[in-house]
Amino acid sequence: MTKNLTATLLVATSLFTGSLAYAAPEPAVEIRLDTSVGVIQLELNAEKAPITVNNFVQYVEDGHYDGLIFHRVIPGFMIQGGGFTPDMQQLDTRDPIKHESTNQLSNRRGTIAMARTRDPNSATSQFFINTADNRRLDGVPGRPGYTVFGKVTEGMDVVDTISKTQTGTRGRYRDVPVTPIVINSATVIAPESEQAEQAEQAEQAEQATE
Repeated sequence: MTKNLTATLLVATSLFTGSLAYAAPEPAVEIRLDTSVGVIQLELNAEKAPITVNNFVQYVEDGHYDGLIFHRVIPGFMIQGGGFTPDMQQLDTRDPIKHESTNQLSNRRGTIAMARTRDPNSATSQFFINTADNRRLDGVPGRPGYTVFGKVTEGMDVVDTISKTQTGTRGRYRDVPVTPIVINSATVIAPESEQAEQAEQAEQAEQATE
């Protein structure tokens, strides 16, 4: 997927009819996480969480998640990753982003949300996938929560496998998988229309060399 996707997420397209303006819905963004125990596919909601999705996609396109681990696993709650290497070294990140936790997306089983500190506007690269309905994490007016920005569309069995892994303590960190579960790569999946265009361009290039 090209860098153009990041720019696309930052631009809202409007359709005008007379004096009325209608905002076109943002396209869903699909992400593939190839982990050491299987593939997890995500669908991100750029319409409900544009800041968060743009942030996550930038980290994916920068290769930030490649080689990192799921460093915190709590059965019946969630699995968390996106911040640490297998030897528990924390990577540098970009500046934190503003939370979007009142976007009416709920922390239900199978959703992906941003991890943060007690400061609601402190999320950077770390994320978690809910393995249970955790609606107590939802934001409400006057009480920020944890921003949900997508859901698992394939590989929930992989998420459940990760959630059942044996954990222990590594230094000051608890709930760390004893056997590292690595995100080998994170990639943006091109929309079908773009895949078709890329395939056509490849075919034309091949014919030109014949």
